[in-house]
Amino acid sequence: MKGEKEGFIRKFRTGGCLGGLAALVGILLLTAFAVLSVGGALYVWGVSKTLPTAEEMVNHRPSLATVVYDRNGKVLTNLYYENRQWVKLDRISPIMVKAVLAAEDADFYAHRGIDPVSILRAFIKDLTHQATRQGGSTITQQLARNLFLTKERTLSRKAREAILALRMEKTFTKDQILEMYLNTIYFGHGTYGIGSAAQAYFGKNPGQLNLSEASILAGLIAAPEYYTPLRHLDRAKTRQAYVLGQMVAKGWIGREEAQKALDAKLPLKSVRRSSVTFSDAPYFVSYILFSQLLPKYGSDAVYRGGMRIYTTLDADLQKDAEAAIQKLPSEGAILALDPETGEILAMVGGKDFEKSKFNRAVQAFRQPGSAFKPFVYAAALEAGYRPVDHLMDSPLEFPNGWKPENYDLKSHGEVSLIEALTYSYNIPAVKLAHLTGLEKVVQMVRNLGITTPHLPNDLSLALGSASLTPMEMAIAYSCIENGGKRVVPYGIREVRDNGDTVLEKNGPMISDGISPKVAVMIRSMLQEVVRSGTGRGAAVPGYETFGKTGTTNDWSDAWFCGGIPGLVVIVYAGNDDHRPLGDRMTGGRVASPVWKAFVSKAASRLKLAKSFAVPANAGIEIVRVCRHTGFLAASGCPAVSILLPAGEAPQAVCPLHGGAVAAARNDSLAPRLLLSPMDEALPSASGISAAGTPAEERPAEAPAASPVPTPVLKVPAPQPPKPPSPAEKPYRRDPSTPNDVEKRYQELLKQYGLTS
Repeated sequence: MKGEKEGFIRKFRTGGCLGGLAALVGILLLTAFAVLSVGGALYVWGVSKTLPTAEEMVNHRPSLATVVYDRNGKVLTNLYYENRQWVKLDRISPIMVKAVLAAEDADFYAHRGIDPVSILRAFIKDLTHQATRQGGSTITQQLARNLFLTKERTLSRKAREAILALRMEKTFTKDQILEMYLNTIYFGHGTYGIGSAAQAYFGKNPGQLNLSEASILAGLIAAPEYYTPLRHLDRAKTRQAYVLGQMVAKGWIGREEAQKALDAKLPLKSVRRSSVTFSDAPYFVSYILFSQLLPKYGSDAVYRGGMRIYTTLDADLQKDAEAAIQKLPSEGAILALDPETGEILAMVGGKDFEKSKFNRAVQAFRQPGSAFKPFVYAAALEAGYRPVDHLMDSPLEFPNGWKPENYDLKSHGEVSLIEALTYSYNIPAVKLAHLTGLEKVVQMVRNLGITTPHLPNDLSLALGSASLTPMEMAIAYSCIENGGKRVVPYGIREVRDNGDTVLEKNGPMISDGISPKVAVMIRSMLQEVVRSGTGRGAAVPGYETFGKTGTTNDWSDAWFCGGIPGLVVIVYAGNDDHRPLGDRMTGGRVASPVWKAFVSKAASRLKLAKSFAVPANAGIEIVRVCRHTGFLAASGCPAVSILLPAGEAPQAVCPLHGGAVAAARNDSLAPRLLLSPMDEALPSASGISAAGTPAEERPAEAPAASPVPTPVLKVPAPQPPKPPSPAEKPYRRDPSTPNDVEKRYQELLKQYGLTS
C-alpha cells in the first residue's frame, strides 16, 4: 500500500501535476484573452463614439484658399489658412495619380483601408519604445489622420486612425477617397492639395503635370520640408528616384522613361507661403479685403471657404504702376480708373507694402495745389462765364496780409481764362473764385464727387488748399473725362463661393455730376494745358490728353491728374512727414514724367480710342481762337481749338493779329473782361495784353496791345472776399498718420484671426 501511494505521488509530480498546471494556465490565458477581447471591444466601442460618424465625414469641408483674380482671369493672390484648391480626380494627370500611389500606397485599390501588418509592427514598437515610429499607413489612414486626428505618435492615435479608415472605406468609394487625399495632403511651403502644389512649384494645373514633375511632388508627401526641391534638390532627386523605381517595379512605366524623367530639368517656381502678405497688388488686395470682403463675409468664409473674387484690376497695368512709382523721389501713389465705369484698373499706395501699409491712394489727405483749379473754372463756366472771357492778373493783397502770387512772382495783365488755366496763374484763380462765389465752387466740387470734409471756407480754396485723397481726385477727373457723369470707384466685379454660386455682382454706379457742356469745356481747356502749358511734359503721343499739374507752395506735394480717352490716372508724390520734396520740385517736374510713362504703356495695353467723344447733348461747338484775346484766330495768332457753348463764340477775327478792328468793336459776343470789386482800384483796361505766358516762355518781342478795348463786365461778388487767416492752417492733413494706419492694420489682422 505504501509503495502504491509513493508511486502515485511520483507520478503526480512528474506528469499529472504538470498537466494540471498546463490546464490551469490555459484557463487563465483563455480568461485573459476573453477579458482583453471584451476590453478591446469596449475600447473600440468607446473610441468609435468619439470619432466622426459617416454623416459627419460626408459633410466635412476642408479649408480651401480663396483666389483673387484680375479682370482678365489672372491670379493676383490666394487668401488662406491652408493654401488649397480643390481639383476633381479626373482633372488630375493620371501619371500624377500613379506617382502618388507608387510613393505612398501601391495596393490602395486592393486593401480595405488598413494594413494589418503595419498596424502590428506599430503595436510592437509602441510596446518596446513607448512611441510609434513606423510609417506604412495606407492612403485611407493618412486621410483619416489629416482630416480628423492629431499628429501625435501613440498607439491610441493609431487605433483611432484604423477605425476611421475602416469607416471611410464603407462610406466612400476608392476614387472619392483618393480625390480627398490628393486635395488635402500637405506638399510643403504652405501648399495643401495637388492643385495648389502644382501651381506653387511649377505654375501648372494638375492635369498638365509630366512624369518628372509628378514624381517630385509625390516624393514630397513623406516629408515635405525635408525633400523640398527648393532647398534640398539633392534629397528631392533621391526621393524622386525612389518613386520612379516603385513605378517601374509595378510596371506602370519603363526604365528608360524613368531615367528620362529623372534627368529632366525641373522648371521650379519660387513659392510664397504667407497668407497675409499678398503676392501681387498688395495695396489693392488689402483695400478690397479690409474695406469689403472681411466685413461682409468674415474671415472664415474668405480664408477657408474657397471663394473666387473677380476684380476690376488689370494685372499688367498694375505691374507697370508698381514699376513707375519707384521713379518718384519720395513716397506716393498711382491710381488708374476707367472713367466710364469707375472700375479700378491699377492702385499703388506706396513703394513697399512690407515697409508701410499706409495706402496713399485712399488714405493720404493732401493739398492738390493747382490740380484743384479746374474745379474753380468749372464752377465759373457753370455760372455763365466763357473760356474766352478775361480776368486781370494784377497784384493782390488783402488787409490781413495774405498776398497770393504767381509761380514766376510776376503779373501778366489782362489774360483769358484759357490762358490763366493753361499757365496756372494763381491770382486769376483767386479772383475767379471770388466772382463765382465760394459756395458755387464748393457745390461744383461736391457735384464732381469729392466728399472730403476738409474744404477751407476762404479764397485759398482756389489754390488747392483743400485736403483730399488721390481717389477723390480720380473721381473728379473721371467726371470731367466722361462728359459729366459721376462714378463710384469699385474693385470687385463678382464674388462666387466654392460651389460656384454668385454671392455678389457689381457694376458701374453712375449718377449725374455736372452738365455735359461744362465737362467738355473744362476738358477742352485742360487739353490746352497739356498742349502748351504747365502739363506739356505729360502729352501722350497719338492721343488727346488732358490734365493739370499740382504743387503746394512749400514743395511738399506734387501731382499730375488727367487722362486720355477711356482712362484717368492720378500720380501723387510726397513725403509722409510732409518734408519738402526740394526747391522747385513741381508737379510738372516730379509727377508728369511718371504719369506720361505709365499712361503711354496703358494706352498701348488697353487699345484705347485716340480722341475724346463729345456727348450729343453737350450743346457746344469747336472754335479756333487766339489764346491771348479770345477772338477767332488769325494766321498770326497763338491759336487754340476750344469748345464753347453753341452760338456764344466771338464772331470777329482777332484784331491783335490782323483782324478787322471795326468788326471786333461791334462783336456782341466779344470776350468780356470780368472785373470784381477787388479790381476797382485798378486803372481801366486799355487793351488786351500779349504778355500772357510765363517769363521763361514769352516771345522775345511781345505784340503791341490791341486797339480794341475789351468790354468790361463788372461782376458784383456774391460775398466779400475772405482770405485765409495766417494764424490758422486752412486745411487738415491725414486724419490718421502712417503709424496709426500700421497699428490699425495689425489690429485688423488680430480681429479677423489672421495672426496671433
